[in-house]
Amino acid sequence: MFNRCGIVSQEMFESLLPSKERREQGPYVIMECFQSIPCNPCNTSCSFGAVKFMEDINETPTVYSEKCTGCAVCVSVCPGLACFVIDETYSENEVSIKIPYEMTPLPEKGTETDALDRFGNVVGTAKVIQVQSNKKLDKTNIVTIAVPKELIYEVRSINVRG
Repeated sequence: MFNRCGIVSQEMFESLLPSKERREQGPYVIMECFQSIPCNPCNTSCSFGAVKFMEDINETPTVYSEKCTGCAVCVSVCPGLACFVIDETYSENEVSIKIPYEMTPLPEKGTETDALDRFGNVVGTAKVIQVQSNKKLDKTNIVTIAVPKELIYEVRSINVRG
C-alpha cells in the first residue's frame, strides 16, 4: 500500500512501536518516515538524543525510545508531518496523540472534533486536550487529542467542526 499511495500500513506502524514495557511508561514518539530523502530536523532538534545520529542525511530516522520524553519538538519541526507522540497511559480507555496541525482555525481545548485516518476519513471522535502554538514550534502547532484506545493506529489528524 505504501509504495502505491504513500499511506503507512498497520504492519508498518506496528514495526515502529517500542516495547510494551516502554509504552506503559508514558509518552513516546512514532516517526512514520519510511522514505530515504534528505531530511534530518528530527535528529538535530532532539536535545535528549532520542533520534539516532544520521551519518547520511538520506537515512530514515531511528528512535531510541528509552531516551524519548514525549516532548514533541520533533512533531513541530518535521516538514513531512510524520511524527506523532502517543501516550497509552493517558487513561484506561483512551490514548492521547500529539499531532502536527497547520490548518486554521486552531481547535480550542475541550472541544470535540472529528478524528481522521490517514486518508482523511472520519473514524471517530477526538477530544482536544491541549493546543500548543508559539514561535518556537517552527510555525507548526501541536494539538493533543484523546481518542479511544482501539483507534491508536488509525487516527492521525482532526477536522475542526463548524
